[in-house]
Amino acid sequence: MTKSKYFFLIIILGALTALAPFSIDMYLPGFPAIAKDLHSDIAAVALSLSSFFIGVSAGQLLYGPLLDRFGRKRPLHIGLLVYLLASLGCVLATSVEALIVLRFVQALGCCAATVASTAMVRDLFPVEDNAKVFSMLLLVVGASPMLAPAIGGYVSEFLGWHYIFIILTALAAVILAAAFWGLPESSAPDPNYSLKPGPITRSFLSVVQEPRFTTYALTGAISFAGLLTYVAGSPNVFLEIFKVSGTQYSLIFALLAAGLIGAGQVNSVMLRKYKSEQLIVTALITQTIIALVLVTASTNGWIGFSGTLVLIFMYLSCAGFIFPNASALSMAPFSKNAGSASALMGALQMGLGALASVAVSLLSKIDHTTFPMTGVMAGCSLLAMGILLTGTRVIRLRDARKTVLCDLSA
Repeated sequence: MTKSKYFFLIIILGALTALAPFSIDMYLPGFPAIAKDLHSDIAAVALSLSSFFIGVSAGQLLYGPLLDRFGRKRPLHIGLLVYLLASLGCVLATSVEALIVLRFVQALGCCAATVASTAMVRDLFPVEDNAKVFSMLLLVVGASPMLAPAIGGYVSEFLGWHYIFIILTALAAVILAAAFWGLPESSAPDPNYSLKPGPITRSFLSVVQEPRFTTYALTGAISFAGLLTYVAGSPNVFLEIFKVSGTQYSLIFALLAAGLIGAGQVNSVMLRKYKSEQLIVTALITQTIIALVLVTASTNGWIGFSGTLVLIFMYLSCAGFIFPNASALSMAPFSKNAGSASALMGALQMGLGALASVAVSLLSKIDHTTFPMTGVMAGCSLLAMGILLTGTRVIRLRDARKTVLCDLSA
């Protein structure tokens, strides 16, 4: 593969991966305007974010088998078309209930891009390069939290929040064209792959029974839920508690995202010397310590606005190491069922993210402090660390048992 082709594939796959976070981040600064226009409040509008997470989680379980049965491109094109039409529907929404439903449908289309891009990384690149590729994709994805809130803030302020979804519609059209003409079919359709419930269930079960997948997919998903907790809780924390403007919020969001992006690129360099297994353990332990300091200090009023920003920046920087390594380690055991594995991994991420975002929205209604956001973030880090340490121990014991059996048989 030539360098130019390699770069071109990374850009398109990155755009597919970035569609979901761009759809999330771009309309966050418009929450106050949406709430006012639809005669609701920010907490109710935040449920449209939760419905998006639920849609992406549920939809990925649908697209995984379709990608293994019909190849990668056809389901991807259909999903992007659904996303495009749902985005147009969001433009016309006249109630917060309608927006919540349309965001769910939008997510069902969007998740095709998420699953396909992850599966195509496994298809198109050597296994040993997957962590580096995911780190490079994180650079493209990282443009979302830097650009999307800024664009959304200015668009909402000067044109109105409806234009946010007009821009998302145009973005989907561009990505659909790029995927149609620029991506190869990385996995031939498999007519023997059954779409009946029984075989699909067995395919998913075979993925779940792989301890490396279970350990690293759950670790990455719970840690990702911590990130989405920040995304869901940040409008309330910064716009309502710290009283920043929509434009200032956009700049803050971009600044904090720089930690995630920068860490992802440092991770790519660190992989030359260290293994993914080493990096993810160190990053998660560090993130857990930071999260506990954040929730304790902010709840007791020991830090203000600046201290909160610094600790969240550090928390997100750790996530830049966790996500690419967790993704690569989760997908490494699979080639034949890469679509199903990708779907399960994505469903776990967005499903747990949806639960975390709903928890933040509900807690914010009764506790008007930073605790709903910082408390859930700390809980996610603690749980992810517990699963990682327990799971890696199980993997080591399993590998040792296999080695002993091989020696005995020899």
